Amino acid sequence: MKTLQSTFDFRSETARANRTGNLERIDDLHRQQSLANAGGGAKYTARHRDRGRMLARERVELLLDRDAPFLELGTVAAWGTEYAVGASVVTGIGVVSDVECMIVAHDPTVRGGASNPYTWKKVLRAMHIARENRLPLINLVESGGGDLERQSELFVPAGRLFHDLSALSASGVPTIALVFGNSTAGGAYVPGMCDYTVMVANQAKVFLGGPPLVKMATGEDADDESLGGAEMHARTSGLADYLAHDEFECISLGREIVEHLNWRKAGPGPTESPDEPLYSADELLDIASVDLKVPFDPREVIARVADGSRFEEYKPLYGTALVTGWASIHGFPVGILANARGVLFNAEAKKGAEFILLCNQTDTPLIFLQNTTGFMVGTEYEQQGMIKDGSKMINAVTNSKVPHITINMAASYGAGNYGMSGRSYDPRLLFTWPNSKTAIMGPEQLAGVMSIVARQAAAAAGRPFDEEADNIRRAALEEKVEAESLALFMSGQGFDDGIIDPRDTRSVLGISLSMCHNNKIEGTRGFAVFRM
Repeated sequence: MKTLQSTFDFRSETARANRTGNLERIDDLHRQQSLANAGGGAKYTARHRDRGRMLARERVELLLDRDAPFLELGTVAAWGTEYAVGASVVTGIGVVSDVECMIVAHDPTVRGGASNPYTWKKVLRAMHIARENRLPLINLVESGGGDLERQSELFVPAGRLFHDLSALSASGVPTIALVFGNSTAGGAYVPGMCDYTVMVANQAKVFLGGPPLVKMATGEDADDESLGGAEMHARTSGLADYLAHDEFECISLGREIVEHLNWRKAGPGPTESPDEPLYSADELLDIASVDLKVPFDPREVIARVADGSRFEEYKPLYGTALVTGWASIHGFPVGILANARGVLFNAEAKKGAEFILLCNQTDTPLIFLQNTTGFMVGTEYEQQGMIKDGSKMINAVTNSKVPHITINMAASYGAGNYGMSGRSYDPRLLFTWPNSKTAIMGPEQLAGVMSIVARQAAAAAGRPFDEEADNIRRAALEEKVEAESLALFMSGQGFDDGIIDPRDTRSVLGISLSMCHNNKIEGTRGFAVFRM
């Protein structure tokens, strides 16, 4: 493979502006992540510690192997909503007893660990990832169940939790529950439906209805321990497989369970030399545009992500607004599709479709590096068959079976988002950079389209067009679309798996690829009809 040569001018004003803007956005991200890490705040954290209990992230840290990385997902879920940033649950991929696992840990300092609509989005996404990639699932349980005041938003989607736990087990993926405290109402089915359950004595309480509900439903006066205490479940009901004396023993037992699973990856290991890129990842802060109207060469990104900065480019002289080619990341062979100049023309769409087919023929995972404003519009391109050509690429993305991992480096607009494996096209994982935006189109274009439509409607009706009112509507719409396209908003809604520092991209991709290889890596051998 050829070694990429960097030509970016790091002394330019663009480079300085990018670094300043990216660092500001990263600082903002870290502030929001700090809010999530703080859970319910100092008061409820102190109350939790006074009970002699560890925090959710402390439990995760003890569960993981020493110095093992933890790829946390959805760190700013629920941002911009009435709920706590982080959605009162920690989810992520980490190594336990030399096995890559999906970990779900409810945060009891946030409303007692009660689940809100964003909690379920985050948890169900974690379980989907676990099933698709054969990751044993470990639940660190201490939750008051669903937030009853939000029952209309919770009840139906919450049922999917039990469905997916059962489906995971049926597919041969182990599920484990480590119960540290309350696991009530619907939450009681988490230990009930997991393959293995460990409960902490004098702390864990698992019941369908707590004493107040039992009193209301049956008139019975019951105490916590006889109704659902750890000792009772270990000695009488049989729900607990193991009884731990404290939280440390509970985590230790969880690690032993994983160790005895005899778990093996179904996919191949890394086959290429995982040597470091020739260029510093820190330089990505100068390269990534904070003004999304300013393009940047994605080869500069690949040179700081790929092993040894090596990249074998496919069709370099054709469809040049889309860069395609082969590389390896942490030793895993990959195919890369990266937007070079935003718009996808006819040639780019056909080139992208062909490349996806080739990677499926060789069972090669795909990395999508998004920076696109969508497929080209206009009479010339429509007559050349832009719809047909765009459909070819979307067809290929849809029916591709090799793992897709997507990084939004800047813009992800319109059908370009679909053709470049956006969230609705089921990439195994999708991360965004803090400078990125995702929307149907840019704010100015969207507001302008609506203005033109309104102007045409007024003309058709024979009524005068109010320019002043249109200007007000246009400005308000631009502001709204801009706010709703930002990385924090999109991640807060659960439309990606997290915002990452661009400098961490290589590490994130390495963990993601390793995760994917827990399952077989097989490409599609037959595709749907391509409109020629």
